[in-house]
Amino acid sequence: MPVPQCIRVLRDRVPDGPARDTAVCRALLDAVARREQPESLRLWRPDAALAFAVADRTRPGFPRAVAAAHAAGFAPFLRLAGGHAAVYTGVSLAFAWTRPLDDAYAGLEDRFRELSSLVAGALRRLGVDARVGPVAGEYCPGAHSVNARGRVKLMGVGQRVVRGAAHVGGVIVVNDAARAREVLVPVHAALGLDFDPSTVGGVGEESPAATCEDVAGALLAELGARYDLAEAQLEAATHARARALEPQYRIEADAAAPRSPDPRPAGIADESRP
Repeated sequence: MPVPQCIRVLRDRVPDGPARDTAVCRALLDAVARREQPESLRLWRPDAALAFAVADRTRPGFPRAVAAAHAAGFAPFLRLAGGHAAVYTGVSLAFAWTRPLDDAYAGLEDRFRELSSLVAGALRRLGVDARVGPVAGEYCPGAHSVNARGRVKLMGVGQRVVRGAAHVGGVIVVNDAARAREVLVPVHAALGLDFDPSTVGGVGEESPAATCEDVAGALLAELGARYDLAEAQLEAATHARARALEPQYRIEADAAAPRSPDPRPAGIADESRP
């Protein structure tokens, strides 16, 4: 895997909801794939939202799951990568690492391993007993989840690959883990997915003084020990492209007939592999 000269760090918060956030990530993925933008890491604090996967829409209980998310105050949207429903509390840290590729099918596991290692290392800087691996009964299960003490999930990650670039993205639950547990129970019940609510954790339950900024700082410190970093801002062209893409990731009030999903022409890699 080629080592980048520098990774752009984008801390911009997109104020137009989670579907627009996903669209920004897709716009960046396309721009990096075309070599119009360099390797980039988005790092932001999202509003409370429920990230549904494309596969979730095929389940008979999908409309009930969307209604449960709405009732709990979580905005539903379609995620760019990942196998099943995941939660963004109002006190979470989302990330999206967009990397150029020469070979769309090379380095898939390496990227998963590196990202989970970075997150676990960052959380250990904050005193968390962070480990890489799934917890039995966790939501959106994956081999590269990051957990605390082998008991509760703190971070989930998914990967989207297109010709020329890869997006490795996910979310770290910092606080409001109890609220996450409350919404994931009815959502998973509606989707017919196995789930043990006791496996949902938060960084704040492991390191009570930790904030989202602390987690962001620790993650950047961990990444900065391996790569050169440079702060930057999203370009106007990326925002414009995201506005055009946003409808693909919106879940309408009539969830029984959602919009067509983002096409996946060059392959996809998600944490839950069918």
